[in-house]
Amino acid sequence: MPDFEALRRDYVRLLIREGVRLQPGQRLVLSAAVDQADIARACAEEAYNAGCREVIMNWSDDALTRMRFLRAESDVFDTCAPWRSLLYNSLAEEGAAWLFLDSDDPENLKGVDPDRIRRSQVASGKAVKTFRMLETSNGFPWCIAAVPSPAWARLVFPDLEETAAVARLWEEIFKAARCTRGQAVADWRAHSDTLQKRVAILNEYNFKSLHYQNALGTDLTVELPEGHFWAGGAEKCTKNGVEFSANIPTEEVFTLPRRDGVNGTVVASKPLALNGNIIEGLRFTLCGGKIVSLSARRGEDILRNATEVDEGASYFGEVALVPYDSPISNSGVLFYSTLFDENASCHFAFGDAYPCIRGADGMDEDALLSMGVNQSITHVDFMVGTADLSITGTTHDGRVVPVFVNGNFAF
Repeated sequence: MPDFEALRRDYVRLLIREGVRLQPGQRLVLSAAVDQADIARACAEEAYNAGCREVIMNWSDDALTRMRFLRAESDVFDTCAPWRSLLYNSLAEEGAAWLFLDSDDPENLKGVDPDRIRRSQVASGKAVKTFRMLETSNGFPWCIAAVPSPAWARLVFPDLEETAAVARLWEEIFKAARCTRGQAVADWRAHSDTLQKRVAILNEYNFKSLHYQNALGTDLTVELPEGHFWAGGAEKCTKNGVEFSANIPTEEVFTLPRRDGVNGTVVASKPLALNGNIIEGLRFTLCGGKIVSLSARRGEDILRNATEVDEGASYFGEVALVPYDSPISNSGVLFYSTLFDENASCHFAFGDAYPCIRGADGMDEDALLSMGVNQSITHVDFMVGTADLSITGTTHDGRVVPVFVNGNFAF
């Protein structure tokens, strides 16, 4: 295996050349924490090597974020700075590429007033509405990838000292990103092709509904809207037609549920890192698509607030399939990061739907809602996959087809 520096260079190349697949003359917005300046600079250099017009940095800092939520005056959480709206919306409309280097401490906002978090989400969601709409409809290329921070690494590997924990987390990130042989771009493209073959099978079935069951207590029927399609692997930017990889890593194929067509009970199989807090024991009951009751052993108030940021937050927006026998799942590591944990497990999301429905391009919110596409300023993934998960699909002509048996694809 190549040494660490060689692996990191290959990882950076993967993010620029395959993640956002940066084009000559295109701007790159690079979001990173201040303590990740070293790898941010490496990404910027690779971007300029690829012909980037300009790298625009969007810095963050966990300590300052926590300080603001604890000490700022209350009314600031009901507004969003005008410059943020201008930055996000204008560059999204331009078609700039966006690379998000995620290294946040999953418990950074532990103990913060949940209402402050909720109000901040609402204000931010309204301010960057154009950005979010273009993001979910692939109006610009974007990629979320991970970089270890000491706080995150210590949470994942509490038995290791800090330096060893960070090194181990890097190792797991490289493995999940298929970045172990010095040819990450080629290996990632091969992986993406595999996911797209699975997408083709699901689209051929054109299921009317899916039924989920497992021993945890999940018993859920999910209706899929007319004209839906599955996606996975590389996605195509509607602005320039160039393919990009929105998540590195990814193991999922996904579509959307019909907004009013989800009924039953679903139980999370893994903790959820949400708004700087950890949620454990999540359980939802839905009727007519709407979450009518919820509970959690830990963080229930945070969860409840997240489902109340707007009307659409109490409906589901994503259905994603990930086999239990997959690399991230087989690592046995609980990452406390949605980016990783959702790719170790089948999952749903409550909130905004990716418009995976034919004819959706250019439709306004009301038209999308009429087609069963949920609308919200939030989108929160949570994991439901288990080793005994059963999913059966029902086709429009009434055939019942095994989709998952014992946690894995049946085809």
